[in-house]
Amino acid sequence: MRDDITLLDGGMGQELLARADADPTPLWSSQVMIDQPELVRAVHADFIAAGADVITVNAYSATRCRLGPAGLDHDYERLQQLACRLAVEARADRTDVRIAGCLSPYGWTYRPEMAPPFDELWPQYAETAALQAPHVDLIVCETMGSIDEARAAVTGASATGLPMWVSWTLLDDDTARLRSGEPLADAIEALAPLEPEAMLVNCSVPETFTAAMPTLAAAPTRFGAYANGFSHIVDDYAPGSVTTVLGHRHDLDPNAYAEIALGWVEQGATIVGGCCEIGPDHIAAIARRLAELS
Repeated sequence: MRDDITLLDGGMGQELLARADADPTPLWSSQVMIDQPELVRAVHADFIAAGADVITVNAYSATRCRLGPAGLDHDYERLQQLACRLAVEARADRTDVRIAGCLSPYGWTYRPEMAPPFDELWPQYAETAALQAPHVDLIVCETMGSIDEARAAVTGASATGLPMWVSWTLLDDDTARLRSGEPLADAIEALAPLEPEAMLVNCSVPETFTAAMPTLAAAPTRFGAYANGFSHIVDDYAPGSVTTVLGHRHDLDPNAYAEIALGWVEQGATIVGGCCEIGPDHIAAIARRLAELS
């Protein structure tokens, strides 16, 4: 079974904050990368050691929409390239590990209504994808909160010619709906013509993905999930907010999370991993469970 499953890394941002012993800022993982870039390399290396087949560059918050309000728009290209370089250095000679580029929400996480219109949005994604492309093996359009947001990201990434994965964040309930309220089934149908290599869900509570897996299984691609360990998503989480307001669950230790992830595999998922609050120990626990089933 292990050979059939792609194991992703876990959440970079929250792991960086914990290791840096830093207070979160709206720049989140990028602030730690600016202050202590060696920590980014170390987290990547620890996820690889835990068994991750894919690591994602630390570029989630190194975007114009986050850097601009902080007066750091001039650092956009430098930080994008730094994120890629640190991942490449961490991988070293591990040719069995792939590096994923990262296209994240433009506007704010969990708030798709704040994203620019499609015609304004996809060129911004194309700019970021072009910067990352020389350094990565695939591009993940992740934490997409609406159909248009995902369509813009995948459209922007497509010019690179690299494999593209698209991943949506869902409402934290059992309705299989995007944060926009749109049904996941509609999102799958809308994105299929763009031919992503995989369709995923991420950055919602894991129980949401267990309920949504039958819908995701209808995707005409590989599918999977990587959940967060936040307590809840507050309604007013908007630009300027920090992750401390989202809380931290204490019932998702590595073994508990691995049990849920193995449930997704039993439901047909072939790509699993973790998002915010899911660290190297969680990924190692999933790797052990998969090995036991081989």
